[in-house]
Amino acid sequence: MALDIQHDEKGHKFYTVIDGHEAHVTYAPAGDHVRDFQHTFVPEELRGRRIAEEIVRFALDDTLRTGDRFIPTCPFVRGFVERHPEYRKGVAEG
Repeated sequence: MALDIQHDEKGHKFYTVIDGHEAHVTYAPAGDHVRDFQHTFVPEELRGRRIAEEIVRFALDDTLRTGDRFIPTCPFVRGFVERHPEYRKGVAEG
């Protein structure tokens, strides 16, 4: 299933809506060109479908595409980066 993932820049989140339920990863700006990914949420009705992984992948790809870096504060995002070392290049130092 291809997800329609959107970036709400004002709301600081990447999200998708499936069957009326929103799944998202939120971030906070953390300096120039740095996104601090803080929380990943998938409603119980949508769990077990790898939706969180797809949203996080999309969010990190978008972050790297724009030349930004990120802080994986969210445990799910941190675990994703550990499982996918190709994203480590985007982790902000400090």
